Amino acid sequence: MKMLSYVGALLGLLLVSLVLFRQPAVAIAAPVDLSAPMPASKQLQSIVLGAGCFWGAEKRYQALPGVVDAVSGYADGRGLAPTYQEITQRKHQFNPDNFAEVVEVTFNPAQISLQQLLQFYFEQHDPTQLNRQGNDVGTQYRSTILYNNVQQQHIAEQVAAQYQQRLTAEGYGKITTKITQLDKFHPAEDYHQDYLAKNPNGYCPDHSTGVKFTVDATAAKVVTDNSQLLVGKQIVVIEAEGYCPYCEQFKKEVSNHYQGTIPMTYRLASQLDGLTLKTPTWATPTILFLEQGKEVFGRQGAMTAAEFYKALGYFKLGESEAFNVAFDEGTDGRFCKEYEIFKNTPDGYFVDKLSGVKLFDTRDRFNSGTGWLSFTKPVDGAVIEKPDNRYGMQRVEIRAKKSGIHLGHVFPDGPNGQPRYCINATVLEFVARKG
Repeated sequence: MKMLSYVGALLGLLLVSLVLFRQPAVAIAAPVDLSAPMPASKQLQSIVLGAGCFWGAEKRYQALPGVVDAVSGYADGRGLAPTYQEITQRKHQFNPDNFAEVVEVTFNPAQISLQQLLQFYFEQHDPTQLNRQGNDVGTQYRSTILYNNVQQQHIAEQVAAQYQQRLTAEGYGKITTKITQLDKFHPAEDYHQDYLAKNPNGYCPDHSTGVKFTVDATAAKVVTDNSQLLVGKQIVVIEAEGYCPYCEQFKKEVSNHYQGTIPMTYRLASQLDGLTLKTPTWATPTILFLEQGKEVFGRQGAMTAAEFYKALGYFKLGESEAFNVAFDEGTDGRFCKEYEIFKNTPDGYFVDKLSGVKLFDTRDRFNSGTGWLSFTKPVDGAVIEKPDNRYGMQRVEIRAKKSGIHLGHVFPDGPNGQPRYCINATVLEFVARKG
């Protein structure tokens, strides 16, 4: 009985303990879904940078490895609305409280450090210019770094001091870049975002000094050998050192296909030694037409194929029958001088006088007796056909596909039921077949 009483007492104490010191029930964990994405800590940083017009700057930042996003906007202004319409009013041009055109750059510091980003920033514009970059003048174009924390401030000040040493060594003045804490970033209107992509006919402003952070102290200044550009007619295309969408567009539409007899050469703005130029070289692309090393005329900004070839037509052909045929849809005189030269050439090709692209093969040439060069067909893909209903006639016009110049017409009266491509000789050049 004592034993039973003792056991009962122990059980009673145990029950009291469970009541007094009970703990919440432990839930049984659900099975883990290993396929579900795991949360990650966000390591991205951002900083706001002003270097003149935000269109080109935005695009250059976006092209940097490690930059996640670049957004055009306004910052560091007071007392007026942060809108393009407001800040561009003449009354605010020299207003110290005007908003600056800036870009908010979001980047992954594991791929690109803030120091590297700021070095790129300084190298891409002229920080010694006060409230301007090139032809863009006003407080909205000021050079400014708007930091988010003290660490960013210190890095910005250190990079600026380093660049000042490099600039001073190259004869430049004092950096005017304003380094201050960001109050608020105001994204620009939608039409300003990715502006260069939305507006293909333009240029990328290039106001850089050419002074770099990394310099080989033992290397002498490199002078570009432009001796070949001092002879005859030349085309020089000034491209950007970094990424420029307008330069890529010009290459795609024009220079990648160009095979003309006037050489086309690419240069950076810092590689124009010995040339006599009139057109400013801070925009890319800039297309220059030179003769004996002196500029005849130039164009800032991207040119479409049609614009380029018309300019080249003026440069190469001048006021001539060939220009009239190519661009005013004129017609050679029957049995003209060029026809007499081209009617019996050796085996080869007739090429576009401007682009150099092959248009017709001598193996498809025949004597129609009309006084104009005649072919049964063009080189595949070299020409385009357009209806021509001028002068009360219904004809089919033939144009060069790459340059767009007028070549002639096609008629259905060729030999053995084939077409007759009636082509003006003055807009052609002859190239013998190799091999």
